[in-house]
Amino acid sequence: MDIKRITSSLLGFPLVLIILLLGNKIIVDMALAIIALLAMNEYFNAIQKVAKPVKWIGYASCLSIALIHIVPEEYLNMVVTLSVPTILIILFAQVIATDMKTSFKDIAYTFIGIFYVVFFIMFVAFINGMPNGKILIWYALLAAWGTDIFAYFIGKYFGKHKFSKVSPKKSIEGCIGGTIGSIILMLGYTYIANQYWGMNYSYLFIMGIGILLSLVGQIGDFSASSIKRFVDVKDFSNLIPGHGGMLDRIDSLIFLAPFAYALFTLL
Repeated sequence: MDIKRITSSLLGFPLVLIILLLGNKIIVDMALAIIALLAMNEYFNAIQKVAKPVKWIGYASCLSIALIHIVPEEYLNMVVTLSVPTILIILFAQVIATDMKTSFKDIAYTFIGIFYVVFFIMFVAFINGMPNGKILIWYALLAAWGTDIFAYFIGKYFGKHKFSKVSPKKSIEGCIGGTIGSIILMLGYTYIANQYWGMNYSYLFIMGIGILLSLVGQIGDFSASSIKRFVDVKDFSNLIPGHGGMLDRIDSLIFLAPFAYALFTLL
């Protein structure tokens, strides 16, 4: 049993709990911006093996998460939509301004990183800002981290069939167990929300959401693994003992966050 992994989880969970439960939108957005900066820095450090990313715009994009709350809600979709072509224009301007010392490959890796880290994390902030966001955001966390926890233990003790060369330690049994475990957690959480917090969420709908988010989260995990294998690193960093880096810890959550936001609008 990985003592470091368990200890880090036990120490980190109360901090997440305090920020999400007691923090207002400003505090949560600032915390997410810091998380994005750490994750982006890890991504850039990994990608530096194959390209020269345009770091300044990546870091500036991370800081924008801390400012989401100042944008009027009626303009938020327009601002986020326009930010995509704006970032791309700035990156190509960098290529022109440097006489191609910054190459197309450099800006391509940078753009992917900004989308992968910043835009995905931004949806966590959007979920938190929804009506009943303080309740809904835990569905996303349970889908991501519940899947990780159950997949780890089921795979460790019962995993016999390897899933993919992208992540050789993961097993089919672990992946299935992770999904089932996360659904059980989400249904239990739904009972508490309905019974004690005045919600009226459909158990069947939550089960459907749980299956989809768990599967998407696992694809996010494999996606992070594919990046690490491409640049030949075991973890993005050693920031969190037993887990690797910040990006290793949130790879599932940020991948499923946009889908969670879309599905939660139907609740």
